[in-house]
Amino acid sequence: MPDERQEKQGSSQGVGIEGKYANYFQVGHNAFEFLLDFGQLYLEGKQEHFHTRIVTSPTYAVELLKVLAESIEQYERTFGSLESKDDDDRDRC
Repeated sequence: MPDERQEKQGSSQGVGIEGKYANYFQVGHNAFEFLLDFGQLYLEGKQEHFHTRIVTSPTYAVELLKVLAESIEQYERTFGSLESKDDDDRDRC
């Protein structure tokens, strides 16, 4: 079932894009670019496994931040508020 974004952009965009699950992230930067690393951390494992790195300019990193914030706001309006991972960790202590 296509999501709203696919419907807005048309059916030809996104064809052939491979999706990968990520639950572990790192962000780095220098004066010219941001490095966004995506990976997985398994409960039984002590070592994360990174599988994707996105390199972008600071300007586009700001745009990504805006798009993510808008998407989270829309998600919360539809499905209810989200708790951060830090909130979950504090509840377990």
